[in-house]
Amino acid sequence: PGLRPLTTNFSFCGPAVTVRCFGTDSAIVHYAVDVAQPGDVVIVDRLGDRRYACWGGGVALAAHVKGIAGAVVDGMLTDRVEITEMPFHVFGRGLSPVTTRAPGLTGAVVILGKPFPTYDLLLLVLGPLMLGLVWLLLNRTGFGRHIRAATLDREMAGALGINQAALFTTVFALGSFLAGLGGALALPREPASLSIDLSIIADVFVVTVVGGLGSIPGAYVAAILVSVVKAWCIGLGQATVFGIGFSFSKLTLVAEFVVMAIVLVARPWGLFGREPTLVRAAAAELQPLPPLGPAALKTAIAVLAALALAPLIASRFALVLMTDMAILALFAASLGLLMGQGGLPSFGHAAYFGAGAYAAAIATKAGAAFPLALLLGTGFAGLSAFVFGWFCVRLSGVSLAMLTLAIAQIAWAIAYQWDGVTGGSNGLVGIWPPALLASKTAYYLVTLALTSSAIALLWRLAHAAFGYQLRAVRDHRPRAEALGLDTRHVQWAAIVLAGTLAGLAGALYVFSKGSLSPDVLSIPRSVDALVMVLLGGVGTLVGPIIGAVVFTGLQDWIARAVPYWHAALGLAVIAITLFFPQGIAGLVAARDRRSGGPR
Repeated sequence: PGLRPLTTNFSFCGPAVTVRCFGTDSAIVHYAVDVAQPGDVVIVDRLGDRRYACWGGGVALAAHVKGIAGAVVDGMLTDRVEITEMPFHVFGRGLSPVTTRAPGLTGAVVILGKPFPTYDLLLLVLGPLMLGLVWLLLNRTGFGRHIRAATLDREMAGALGINQAALFTTVFALGSFLAGLGGALALPREPASLSIDLSIIADVFVVTVVGGLGSIPGAYVAAILVSVVKAWCIGLGQATVFGIGFSFSKLTLVAEFVVMAIVLVARPWGLFGREPTLVRAAAAELQPLPPLGPAALKTAIAVLAALALAPLIASRFALVLMTDMAILALFAASLGLLMGQGGLPSFGHAAYFGAGAYAAAIATKAGAAFPLALLLGTGFAGLSAFVFGWFCVRLSGVSLAMLTLAIAQIAWAIAYQWDGVTGGSNGLVGIWPPALLASKTAYYLVTLALTSSAIALLWRLAHAAFGYQLRAVRDHRPRAEALGLDTRHVQWAAIVLAGTLAGLAGALYVFSKGSLSPDVLSIPRSVDALVMVLLGGVGTLVGPIIGAVVFTGLQDWIARAVPYWHAALGLAVIAITLFFPQGIAGLVAARDRRSGGPR
């Protein structure tokens, strides 16, 4: 009481923080000093026109820093395959979310009687301008010709003297520069937060694939199309369709993915893309799967026996962690079957994991016994894979990966909004195993038995005729078709098998946690599975299992040891990828091949 309210803006040459507090000018200054980091430029709002220079300089600086970072990252990861989640993290205090306003562009302009924000009009001008500049760079310069040549035939481009490493590092830096510029320009409209990475990358993938890979104008048109569809859904709101009330506003969560799914099914190469042609490339690096010999069987039996005896010495917390490892090992192994043995990329494998979890939870809520709930969860995931797989086998490559992402996001939206069945955003709680399996030891042993049996089934099928057929389709589809194989049916069977086993993992997961939420269907869950497979090694059967154990152990240890554990985990994954570019199991297999030892 008695203190004068004072509002002051502090601009940190880029993001700006508006501070509203009660106190004197000195209190505001102390706050600014407290939140500022070394090197920050603090400019008080009353300094007038210098705000323009600071905001514009912040936009340019953000784009340049992102471009330089992209070049550094590409240089570190050249010729390495890695998909990892690098969460955006603010190393500061009290600055989340971060936002700012563009000085001089906070008003509105009346056009045809309607007010339009001035800043939005600026973005409408900058969009086509950047599109034109990028199109000219790629189509009217020697740099653009080199990019197209190296993309079509890297071997010939190298023979002509094009430095491919420098070329693609420059491309990566340019793309990072444009991404940084877009993020800086979006800041006045949408604050930066810790979830901005996955939310924007999904939309970027969508517009790229819908527009057509390699088509810059196509991506621009797709972005407009998706935006108009989402705005249309918001505008319609609650409407009646054929006598049925329908909330179109809820479709905004998945509108872009519905558009992408429709486009990919009708035109797999996108609206403006061209049907892919045969491109000269290096031969596949995946080696033939070695036979499952007596040594491998003895090792597997010994490891399984040690895991079964682990409860004798393991703590309660260790048993919970080992249960998670067993479940995620099966989840990763099912994805490894698709990616490694089938050559079928999937960015939405969590759809089957979540389908099994929700089906088991709903069955339990309805009064089903534990074995029946597991069976229903597994069966429903397999049925979902059967339906979705029919569409997936008609695509390949990036189009297939993006269709799986769309399927997973649509499933997530259903779980998120169907309050009466799935519990909506609150999820379902009270999903526990029966009293016989209530102890951590009992449930761990049951989980170990089921997951190890499922993984053993995968290994057996991989060395059976089905596994050879699947790898034949992966390595050379035309030759497999010439030999009389129904390639689509082989891949369809692999998707159903992988989805069924992922559903079993999801059903076991919900009983181990006692509850679930739509997060089990989200993009981060699918990304985690991808990281596990790539850490362990794509072309091996044991690789995804090793990757799941390493990733889960690292995540638990780093989360308890490091404050900024998301960033630390991302750095650890990058370090492992740099030292083991073929995965941990892939490195061991390559070393054995070079030494002539056992495989």
